[in-house]
Amino acid sequence: MRLPGRRAALPALDEAAAYDRCHGSRGQDVRIVKLPPRRPRFDVLADGEKLRRHFEERLDARDDET
Repeated sequence: MRLPGRRAALPALDEAAAYDRCHGSRGQDVRIVKLPPRRPRFDVLADGEKLRRHFEERLDARDDET
């Protein structure tokens, strides 16, 4: 027995079915392309840590002068 006002659960859709449902069938002007993996990022935190340590050393050297 179904409760009034409740709908049956819809089946899960994959990406192609969801696109087709929202936008209709895709024409020849739409292509799915695979992107190459991203290149590795630079290690910014290590460089920032070096900069901080160098700055602290300069501050300590300045304190020794006074």
